[in-house]
Amino acid sequence: MDAIGQFLPLILIFAIMYFLLIRPQQKKLKDHKAMVEAMRRGDQVVTQGGLIGKVAKVKDDDEIEVELAQGVKVRVVKSTIAQVLSKTEPAEG
Repeated sequence: MDAIGQFLPLILIFAIMYFLLIRPQQKKLKDHKAMVEAMRRGDQVVTQGGLIGKVAKVKDDDEIEVELAQGVKVRVVKSTIAQVLSKTEPAEG
């Protein structure tokens, strides 16, 4: 019984760290992945570098094409998109 009493504070600290640090970070990663997967042509996005542009093309692999200015298109890795500013409405078929 004495051994359990010694490890109880350590177990409580781990549980508190899990609920305050690890779990919210996992939720944030899951939300970011869902946001990136939901991106489509016409969405206005912000990259982690601070560039704002419109999605010109969504490629199958881990890459999109972003138009920063008229005629200026860059290839961007999907995971480096920090935020989607405005979503386009899906076209009605």
